[in-house]
Amino acid sequence: MGVTHVTVTIRNPADPARSWKGPFLVDTGAIDSLVPRPHLEAIGLMPRAQRVYETADGREVAMDVATGEIEVLGEYTAGLIIFGDADAEPLLGVTALESAGIEVDPQNQRLKKLPAVRLKGLRPVPARR
Repeated sequence: MGVTHVTVTIRNPADPARSWKGPFLVDTGAIDSLVPRPHLEAIGLMPRAQRVYETADGREVAMDVATGEIEVLGEYTAGLIIFGDADAEPLLGVTALESAGIEVDPQNQRLKKLPAVRLKGLRPVPARR
């Protein structure tokens, strides 16, 4: 997929009135999303843990993470957010996209909402009488 950007809003789940909105690079090679640390701290998100990530050049780095609310294309989800460097480009990872019911259309280099979020392996529950 070529370069695709989308506007995303990140909210503090403990205080949803505190949010940050900006352009994110859609990164289908990334599991989690990344936001520059100053934006996360400005909305009151603080690191809850560290997770080791492999960078594009193969290095492994421990990075601070927290959970936050993520809104993309009017769809809402929550997910793990990496605290990036102050000058880092915000990245929208595939986990947030999928859990929000959004897929990448690589042919048109666009995002599109699914008519329904996929739940594989679920069987319909018979109605009770």
